[in-house]
Amino acid sequence: MTHNWPPLACNASVVMYCTLLKAKLHGATVTHSELLYEGSCAIDAGLLRAARLLEYEQIQIYNVTNGERFTTYAIRAEDGSGVISVNGAAAHKARPGDRVIICAYVGLDRDELASFKPTLVYLDDANRVSRIGSAIPVQAA
Repeated sequence: MTHNWPPLACNASVVMYCTLLKAKLHGATVTHSELLYEGSCAIDAGLLRAARLLEYEQIQIYNVTNGERFTTYAIRAEDGSGVISVNGAAAHKARPGDRVIICAYVGLDRDELASFKPTLVYLDDANRVSRIGSAIPVQAA
């Protein structure tokens, strides 16, 4: 079935604002889970830089191992440590060894949309960068 959707058009008097994926750390392995800690997710400082994530930035964590999804914020762990530590109440949602995807989103206006590219950081089992990209391949049927 084909659809004849109308073309996307913007009215200059209407401000369009879209939320897009800003960055992700794909395939991260949780190294620590600390219940009695101020809530957050500690991330190796080198991985924060690679993904262009800011300390204290809101992040979404998608736990591939158990299906949990939750919101917290990023804090800096030691550079080069490979640490991904899920802390506070979120520690109930992720355990060491779980595989997770950590994402941040950004709001863009219509003038920024055409040139925007996300930062996609893919990690190996030891939380080392295996590759960095800016586009996800089209999924085939």
